[in-house]
Amino acid sequence: MSFHLFRTGKAKNYHYRFQIAGARVQRSTRENNKVKACAVAQRAYDEALTLANGGKVVPTLAAMAQEWLEVNGPISSAAHQRSVETTARLHFYDLGDLPLNQITTSHIELTRNLHLVDHKPASANHWLRVLKLIANWAVKRELIRSIPWQVRMLKVQKRPRSILPIAAVAEWFAAVDKVTRADPSVATAIRLMFGLGLRESEAAGARWEWLDWQRATYTPGITKGREAEPVPVPAWLVEQLAPHRQVEGLIAGKRGGAQQHPPGFARKAMKSANLSCKIKGITPHRLRGTFATMLSEQGVPIQTIQAVMRHKSPMTTMAYLEKNRETAAQAQNDIAEKIGFGRGEKVAGATPQSRMDTHLHDYHQSSVDGNSGLDLGSHTQQTGDENGIEN
Repeated sequence: MSFHLFRTGKAKNYHYRFQIAGARVQRSTRENNKVKACAVAQRAYDEALTLANGGKVVPTLAAMAQEWLEVNGPISSAAHQRSVETTARLHFYDLGDLPLNQITTSHIELTRNLHLVDHKPASANHWLRVLKLIANWAVKRELIRSIPWQVRMLKVQKRPRSILPIAAVAEWFAAVDKVTRADPSVATAIRLMFGLGLRESEAAGARWEWLDWQRATYTPGITKGREAEPVPVPAWLVEQLAPHRQVEGLIAGKRGGAQQHPPGFARKAMKSANLSCKIKGITPHRLRGTFATMLSEQGVPIQTIQAVMRHKSPMTTMAYLEKNRETAAQAQNDIAEKIGFGRGEKVAGATPQSRMDTHLHDYHQSSVDGNSGLDLGSHTQQTGDENGIEN
């Protein structure tokens, strides 16, 4: 409800009061039964809101979500469309049948508590973002004047996120090659994610005509933010792709490049490689985070990383970077030596070499000097398959 029901003095009948578009309305319901009075007030409020909206009826949350999908689905990313569709289908609970103007802060808070029974706070925040997206769409269509609720996001405890250890890269890709022998294009797509920082959808849709062999750069033609920013292609990846070079078409398509992989196509292979190498949490998204973190630890400026990651804000890029605490420990050792503590002895818990060792330097240097750098291996080198990688 968006009205106030009350009695005045000794009167038995209920009155209602509400405000729409700056105009205040207060009248008697002529009913002394509260349930009937609420019905009268609700009808009056709905009629006033419809009149204020130029005669447009306020749709339900479910109807508004369906309209959003029909209008924005074809022009939104597959992940964005899937997110709204799944939330509307499974997680509207009792809100779906309510007109948008009747959804209150209390409705949202109680329904969010219901959602939290089986979901984590981060999921509840995502759920709230989808509801705000749909409500803002209704505002844009001038069906409601503003979002009728005010609910803050929950505070979420951040957790350490996985990145692929540099020492395990060769073994991990060998495991990927082994599990993708039936469809080597999956292994190629995963290498594109690792070597260029592509999203899973961008790797699936990567095309030969977007690869500049002379300049050794790749410019994604279809991206989440609609950017067209060239990314340097490291020499090891050029060597991987060169034997399969085409004039045009999908680089990592199914059935010889004729068909694009569906969403989530790389997760099974990556999960198998994680299990084989006893590594947790490496997903397409965390492979992209690994790409950004490695660049940062090699001294690449945040502005450059932001450009190749195709982020609108450097703050988004910063969120992808994991801190190398071994570097901090090494710095503490250096400080201790300079001030004379421990006479040069290492601080407890420090390691003599940072996680990003000289092999990582070779990997990044490869894009400059033309050498192969970090050897991710081919199917022949890693598994002994005489046919090699058919990527």
